[in-house]
Amino acid sequence: MLAILGIVTILVLLATIISKKLSPLVALIAVPLIAALIGGFGLSTGKFIIDGIKNIAPMAAMFIFAIVFFGVMSDAGLFDPIINRILKTVGANPPRILMGTALLALLIHLDGSGAVCFLITIPAMLPIYERLGMDKRLLCLMVSLAAGVNYLPWTGPTIRAAAALKVPVTDIFTPLIIPQLVGFIYVFSTAYILGKREARRLGITAETVSDVVLKRELTEEEKVLRRPKMIWFNAVLAIAVMGTMIVGIVDPAPMFMVGAVIALVANYPQVSQQKARVDAHAKAALMMASILLAAGAFVGIMSGTKMITAMAQAAASAVSPDMAQHIPFGIGLISMPLSLLFDPDSFYLGVLPVAAEVVKMFGIQPLTVGQAALMGQMTVGFPVSPLTPATFLIVGLTGVELGEHQKFAIPFLWAASVIMTITCVIVGVFPL
Repeated sequence: MLAILGIVTILVLLATIISKKLSPLVALIAVPLIAALIGGFGLSTGKFIIDGIKNIAPMAAMFIFAIVFFGVMSDAGLFDPIINRILKTVGANPPRILMGTALLALLIHLDGSGAVCFLITIPAMLPIYERLGMDKRLLCLMVSLAAGVNYLPWTGPTIRAAAALKVPVTDIFTPLIIPQLVGFIYVFSTAYILGKREARRLGITAETVSDVVLKRELTEEEKVLRRPKMIWFNAVLAIAVMGTMIVGIVDPAPMFMVGAVIALVANYPQVSQQKARVDAHAKAALMMASILLAAGAFVGIMSGTKMITAMAQAAASAVSPDMAQHIPFGIGLISMPLSLLFDPDSFYLGVLPVAAEVVKMFGIQPLTVGQAALMGQMTVGFPVSPLTPATFLIVGLTGVELGEHQKFAIPFLWAASVIMTITCVIVGVFPL
């Protein structure tokens, strides 16, 4: 009975989110709540919700202050010298242009926001693509690859995976550093090879377009916010915050809290300035935090009612012990295409917990299925998924048709996912 109720709950959750009948926030709370009441758990449901929220609270806090921290760093101009240097260096050399595009997208995506990454990178690089007559699908691909491979402890999929599995984000992320580095090598290798191909297609040489000079113009509002005298202080602060967190000396939530406070006070000492900077980034922070707290309620109800356990037991009965060890590897191989079918909330908070319980019953670490999912599900896959607004932002900013972007980019994105998955097996993150 509980297994059937759990399956229906997840199917209804997926259907309402994918069909956009309900927002993820509403669906994550309402659907499991109704299921729990139907299952006869009554007022105990409230306790399940509180238990789930307690588990998710540190991650929600981390995400809120990570957005504020990186937002303030960007406002103060920490990334400006890097952006200007990249634009100056790439010149009119297609391989450099593609590699510079990837590098810029990687750096801007440090805040974990695909939208911000695309809004800064594409307008900065688009003029040179148009000036040289380069295929703009390459621009779409480079920003997609760079942002997709750059999964970080504070990005949405990683946080959702940690929330679903009830583990610290560093437990998931740290073993994936080597696969990610291999992914970076793939990104820049692809950029170089495709850049060479594009140069041959256009017959471009440095002499024919030597007059091309790239510049990034700041708005008046951006100029007011810049703090050029604080550039080195901000750089040291950013390195200290990220390094300390990744190494695991301090938990991510307090690290970003302290970092955000120091960044605000140092760059914007007046209270009115601090309030304005927090307000500027509050919308993005609140949206993600509310989703995470709703996810906590969902996981709390599904765990407290034992629906996840019942579903896992039913699924485990259909899986042979010999096949169980291949589940993480299989998830990794298909994780990128799964982005076209599942949005991050429905997959990480609906499907992943069941898969984790299944492998757990066969003595396999549940953590491995979360790590496998991060090889593509809404990481490498999100920039081509019709389920994410960021995909439409890419095609809207470049003028490339959605179908053309997907047709061109998906093979390269899937290859990145497969390469990182195989690397995970080689370095022992999960078994083959």
